[in-house]
Amino acid sequence: MYFKLAGPHNTQKTIELAIKTANERNINHIVVASCSGSTAKLLKDCGKNVVVVTHVNGFSEPGKMEISEKTIEELKAMGFRIYTGTHVLSGAERGISRKFGGVYPVEIMAHTLRMLGQGVKVAVEISVMALDAGLIPYGEDVIAIGGTSEGADTAVIIRPSHAASIFETKIKEIICKPYEF
Repeated sequence: MYFKLAGPHNTQKTIELAIKTANERNINHIVVASCSGSTAKLLKDCGKNVVVVTHVNGFSEPGKMEISEKTIEELKAMGFRIYTGTHVLSGAERGISRKFGGVYPVEIMAHTLRMLGQGVKVAVEISVMALDAGLIPYGEDVIAIGGTSEGADTAVIIRPSHAASIFETKIKEIICKPYEF
């Protein structure tokens, strides 16, 4: 499915398509990017192992979390697992490029994935992060949900690999994404 434009107005449909596909394909794990918790909460009662990947602490302001502790506790009460950590497609490498200029291999990979849309890049990133954290099993297809700025507009079936073998990651199917982004 292609959405005409990127953005949070696609969130509800993206979640519906992700759950429908997970049920049809017997996929038991959904990884979702969520900065405020709003997108993740839409997966309540989906019957799947849901892993919520937040922005790294300090993403928007040094030392500050975007998602509140209260929201994290609410998500945990829904049975979700929460992961907050260094973004695999930026992390320390972005710090080097900001300090010294230039572009480095991981950033090139991230920009290449963005050719398919920000949500595809996010889906790859969060699924690899969740795998590296041991929150999803190795060698299984999962559904990863990402978006452009806020909300969700992209869902993919992906078989992530660890960051150390990221080129073994396979995007199996794009369930939905924006046409214009």
